Amino acid sequence: MTTQIELRGVNKYYGAFHALKNIDLSIAKGTFVALVGPSGCGKSTLLRSLAGLESISSGDLRIAGELMNGVPPRKRDVAMVFQSYALYPHMTVEENLTYSLRIRGIAKAEAKKAAEDVAATTGLSHLLKRYPRELSGGQRQRVAMSRAIIRHPKAFLFDEPLSNLDAALRVHMRKEIRSLHDRLHATFVYVTHDQVEAMTMADHVVVMRDGVIEQQGAPLDLYDRPANRFVAGFIGSPAMNFIPAIAAEGGKSLILDFGAVKQTLAITRAVEPGRKLVAGIRPEHIGVVEPGHGSFDVPIAFVRIDRLFNLHRRGDRAGADHRRDAARQGQSGRHDRTFDRSGPDPSLRRANGSPDITSVEQPVGQSNRRLIVGRRCPPP
Repeated sequence: MTTQIELRGVNKYYGAFHALKNIDLSIAKGTFVALVGPSGCGKSTLLRSLAGLESISSGDLRIAGELMNGVPPRKRDVAMVFQSYALYPHMTVEENLTYSLRIRGIAKAEAKKAAEDVAATTGLSHLLKRYPRELSGGQRQRVAMSRAIIRHPKAFLFDEPLSNLDAALRVHMRKEIRSLHDRLHATFVYVTHDQVEAMTMADHVVVMRDGVIEQQGAPLDLYDRPANRFVAGFIGSPAMNFIPAIAAEGGKSLILDFGAVKQTLAITRAVEPGRKLVAGIRPEHIGVVEPGHGSFDVPIAFVRIDRLFNLHRRGDRAGADHRRDAARQGQSGRHDRTFDRSGPDPSLRRANGSPDITSVEQPVGQSNRRLIVGRRCPPP
């Protein structure tokens, strides 16, 4: 497969600060690559270096086989989608899309036709005459992506494009971006701090920390075979459990240290007896079974919350409270309310007058308190 982007021994310094450290990365043409890592790991710096917005201190950077060291951004033939959309507020959607074509001397009719074609692909055909202020967050993001698509660049660069959107819209836009990639068969480089985004969208994931690539590969390879403890803990939600351990005599089992208790766990690969290790166990590999049927026994603590439905308070004051709350929320439906009391609230009852409360006595903090969760509705 043809290499579209290649970095060899790339370093970036800001004064004495070493932001990127000997980066080696090859991205095949048509691949969706996610750069992921905690804040300050260098992923955005790497993306900006690809775009030409940052100059590299040493090493080689090639796009489509051409050396790009020192080449200005406008001549790299890459398109960047920013976190803040970066739309021109005084231009309509159509004018935003055609701007890059017009400054390159493309005829107005040809530019308009290109904008209409791209808008049909991204679902913006009915919004071409609107201004950015008249669009939702998701629509603005689609305009930003469309403005990149219209140029037919060698690579698309995304700098955390979904971080300003609410959770539901982020999920929707993930599907849209991935579908767009599948239709265009283009090279995408996508920066995110959200490993769920990286794992669900990308063909190839690059995990970074402190300016270094810790591991790269297919999402499931990183999940099943992490190169080190950092990658093992960063990839996966909920995160992997880490338990101090020591290799038992014979080297074919581990003694896991749970603090109050120690348990033995058999392993398939022999290790040196007495060696101190850290055992990593994914949450999905832990199950609750009958006593005597598990790999080991450990004490656990949990908090249980029971959700109740179709409860209502009796009395005019409660009805007024509900109407006020519903008005604040702009809706007239049901809403959740949590009560933290020492016992059932007698005003929360079924239609027949009997209490409709389920409560569970569980330790909360340092004391035993009863957590009662109810769903309050207006009186029938």
